[in-house]
Amino acid sequence: MSYLSSLSITPERTYPFPFNIPAVKYAKNIEFKSPVTFIIGDNGTGKSTVLETLAFRLQLPHMDGAGYGKKGFEAAKALLPFLELEWAIERSVGFFFRAEDFGDFLNSVDRSDARLHGQLEDLHAEVPDHIIQQMKDSANYQLFHVRKDYGQDLQGFSHGEAYLKIMQEKITKRGIFLLDEPEAALSPTKQLSLIYFIRDHLQSQMSQFIIATHSPMLMAYPGATIYEVNDDGMKEVTLEETEHYSVTKSFLNNPEAYLRFLR
Repeated sequence: MSYLSSLSITPERTYPFPFNIPAVKYAKNIEFKSPVTFIIGDNGTGKSTVLETLAFRLQLPHMDGAGYGKKGFEAAKALLPFLELEWAIERSVGFFFRAEDFGDFLNSVDRSDARLHGQLEDLHAEVPDHIIQQMKDSANYQLFHVRKDYGQDLQGFSHGEAYLKIMQEKITKRGIFLLDEPEAALSPTKQLSLIYFIRDHLQSQMSQFIIATHSPMLMAYPGATIYEVNDDGMKEVTLEETEHYSVTKSFLNNPEAYLRFLR
């Protein structure tokens, strides 16, 4: 059973952006029939825009802790009056993961740490490292937040390990979790780890995952609902019916057929 049972976007116009993108034009009575739903489609079809609009409506926290007034949510703000939701059980609690937020967050933490390190460099010969670390934490809440929530600097992990670490810390209780192209941060092995993590979470918690992705591996999650968006509509499909699956399978079965003209 899912908390959110259906979603529709019903604007009165079809242009300009974001009203003209397929996912906005065709997001009508999209039913969430299972705890895991995938929204897929080519670049530019509007998968991320739909997730951003839903996250905006639910005011789900996201990576950098900022609200939804920052640059990057203009399309979601324009669509918000036209978003219609139906609930099985209303529960606007969860988290919104965007791969771009993750990268921006790590980069900003790294820049802040480097700047403070330079400012305090003259103290390193005279002051113990743990005191300098406390001074950094006091000077920058973001650095303190990273250590408090994750136990150590995320820069100590690989990109994919850090992404999974954040998920493991943020997805501990029941709620609605929106994941926008998580495969951007994950190797194929780590994508499998994410599948098992979601499975384990759902075995102990009543949660709902809505995921925009290009990854056939993630789409293979057992029992998931898949909606494919293209210029002609937005419809429920099976894994094997998706273009992502057929192109990937065809390529892996015979890469030479695709690459022979590059020689």
